[in-house]
Amino acid sequence: MDLYKKTVEGIKPLYKESIKLAKERQDFLAKPVGSLGKLEDISVQLAGITGNINNTINKKCTIVMAADNGVFEEGVASTPQEVTAIQSINMAKGRSGVSVLAKQAGADVFVVDIGIKANIDYAGIIDKKIRKGTNNIAKENAMTREEAIQAIEIGIETITDLANKGYNLFGTGEMGIGNTSTSSAVLMAFSKCTSDEAVGKGAGLTDEGLLLKKRTIEKAIKINNPDCNDPIDVISKVGGFDIAGLVGCYLGAAYLRVPIVIDGVISATAAYAAYQINNTVKDYMICSHCSTERAYLYIMKEMKLEPMLLMDMRLGEGSGCPLAFHIVESACAVMNNMATFGDLEVDDDYMIDIRTDTELTAAEVRRVDDDYTIDIREG
Repeated sequence: MDLYKKTVEGIKPLYKESIKLAKERQDFLAKPVGSLGKLEDISVQLAGITGNINNTINKKCTIVMAADNGVFEEGVASTPQEVTAIQSINMAKGRSGVSVLAKQAGADVFVVDIGIKANIDYAGIIDKKIRKGTNNIAKENAMTREEAIQAIEIGIETITDLANKGYNLFGTGEMGIGNTSTSSAVLMAFSKCTSDEAVGKGAGLTDEGLLLKKRTIEKAIKINNPDCNDPIDVISKVGGFDIAGLVGCYLGAAYLRVPIVIDGVISATAAYAAYQINNTVKDYMICSHCSTERAYLYIMKEMKLEPMLLMDMRLGEGSGCPLAFHIVESACAVMNNMATFGDLEVDDDYMIDIRTDTELTAAEVRRVDDDYTIDIREG
């Protein structure tokens, strides 16, 4: 509890002066003002996070919190529960989706067993098991309040340990069959949105399975009655150990002033829960891709965030984070290495700011009329 309280209370706002200076440098680089869009935004955000105008990513990694969920008993998942353990080991061996993408990005993956329902005997997995899975939220609280705080503190400790080893860009991943159900429950508890808005098919439910999943989560909310004004109450009653661990990662990253990347819907739900604990944590988050799970867009709207990539991905694991790492490093390269008009001895008085209120945002572009298009995918 002391670590949790210290971390939450120690999170500070971004450095405003550094943001101002970073914006001024971006506007003076040899390009039309605003022409590099989100690359400029990310470089400015990094300046606000670290206090440095020029930033370099030394080491980067994705932290995968792995745990099982008791709600699996209700038939809300199409995948066998033992896959949580199998795939966690597969990640540690470097053979899963996130592992392959991380290697391509020159990044590492750290898998944390925070609550897998199996005895894991593999040296590549960090053992922080609280117990073998949560309780069934359709019948009782997922965990105790003390366990929720313990899980959050495991996330804080994991970020801290890795930051001490030189990592200064983090991604957030998860592994746990049934965790799209717990993430939907957490979202519904905080936002009071409906199951139609928060619940999707996860790894591939049928229409009948989706209906059962919605009813199960609605039942869980009713039985446990989580208090939306008490984030720990929500997490402990309808969340999961993996979600709570990721909440700690976000809080720890903000406390240590290092950027942290959001992956898909479970990762975003944990970000949303961390945001409920301390709103300032949002400023340290960078969104990767737009998950196809419906709850994801609801969370983005609530937090006023926007993903940088449209990849039609829904794997989870933290798989979007290595893709985002490439872009974050590109943002650093632009800020650090691009010439200014002063370097080129070019008069820039003729330049205008091309950023206007009439420009389409990425979200608006996605709403452009597409009646003229056809589906070229056969079969």
